[in-house]
Amino acid sequence: MAAELFSTPPPGPVMAVSTPHDGRPAEVILAGEIGTEALRELEEHLGAPPLREATEWRVDMSRVTRFDLACAYALLRAATLRPKPAALTIHGARRAVQRTLHHAGLDTVAIIEER
Repeated sequence: MAAELFSTPPPGPVMAVSTPHDGRPAEVILAGEIGTEALRELEEHLGAPPLREATEWRVDMSRVTRFDLACAYALLRAATLRPKPAALTIHGARRAVQRTLHHAGLDTVAIIEER
């Protein structure tokens, strides 16, 4: 789905959330450079009621060119600090983004799929 939205990664942050009602995981699509200036917006997306209620998340990071450590911690908090933590799969993250996710500890609670 992300490939359909963005042919090349945008310079600024792009965030979208879809929450299907047919048993599929909620999908979080991130693209571009996601730094601390986008932290509040990211937290708002991750805290939205439909995503809060989903038990499984798929995060498409295939178009993320940079992901700030503070944003990685926000993703970790959103997925784990809930009555029942969401099953989290991160798809397509570049090596540099994977390092950031690892530093935040997301690799201990999420499946991180290679590009």
